[in-house]
Amino acid sequence: MGERTAYDGFIAGLPKAELHVHHVGSARPETVARLAERHPDSGVPQDIEALRDFYTFSDFAHFIDVYLAVVSLLRTPEDIHLLTYEVAEGLAAQQVRYAELTMTPFTSVRMGIPIEAYTEAIEDARRAAERDHGIVLRWIYDIPGEAGLDSADATIGYAIDHGPEALIGFGLGGPEVPRPQFKPHFDRARAAGLRSLPHAGESTDAQSVWDALEALGAERIGHGIRSIDDPRLVERLVAERIPLEVCLTSNIATRCVERLEDHPLRALRDAGVVVTVNSDDPPMFGTTLGREYSIAADLLDLDEAGLADLATTAVDVSYAPDDVKTRIRGEISAYVGE
Repeated sequence: MGERTAYDGFIAGLPKAELHVHHVGSARPETVARLAERHPDSGVPQDIEALRDFYTFSDFAHFIDVYLAVVSLLRTPEDIHLLTYEVAEGLAAQQVRYAELTMTPFTSVRMGIPIEAYTEAIEDARRAAERDHGIVLRWIYDIPGEAGLDSADATIGYAIDHGPEALIGFGLGGPEVPRPQFKPHFDRARAAGLRSLPHAGESTDAQSVWDALEALGAERIGHGIRSIDDPRLVERLVAERIPLEVCLTSNIATRCVERLEDHPLRALRDAGVVVTVNSDDPPMFGTTLGREYSIAADLLDLDEAGLADLATTAVDVSYAPDDVKTRIRGEISAYVGE
């Protein structure tokens, strides 16, 4: 299936919100190359063309290995600040007005950056990006599944004891290890007022979505595409209006879905599930949020009004401040009416 072109210009200017995008996974190739030059022992290519080959994944496990290699480039607060600001700059250039970035502080602290310095770096970069580019950022701290319960213990501590002003959610990413073991951590996060926003139903099955709902109290599901395999689960998602954060190109790149034609996005939408479209780790997957909207337009037969509705849904189910939601909704309406 080729990329749709009829609405590319419209999509490029459409005000948007991004709900499922990873901090490190959003590093632009130019940023990664610059960091690789700073830290030549990392094994990460310093050449842009070589990085494209580096970002070709054989399966989900290989993707995790490459992702962690890029994580290893973040060794100082200055590295964190550079990455964060340039990610925000890149999003703003796509007319993204609001983004919830999934952050994994455990991996940075493990690289030797104190959590206090990490927090200061991301908050300074957030404020600078809002000042310079008008983009509003909020953070989701996630547990890296591959690092187990020790990382969960540390991450909930970072969230509760050192949580920055812009922290709004608590997540769980990486390989889809069993979700119920993290229930105590999500209980603490929710008690502290954080939203439960775990990944589930991406590389495994519908049961992980059930576990995310019942053990972790999930309010949105990262990916969740395997929900389509369980009609009773689909009924629950529809009844409770629990949104899915769908990442189309990501699912193909990590071999979670074989072909775009096979993607369950349309079946989920047609069943009444609330779906949003997001970019996940866009430079690693050779995509942008705009391209994801273009692919969604093909899969869902969307016209300009449908694309505007898709953008508005993302705003509606975000955890943006009310005034930010109102402003972006107004910008979308004005844009469509032009």
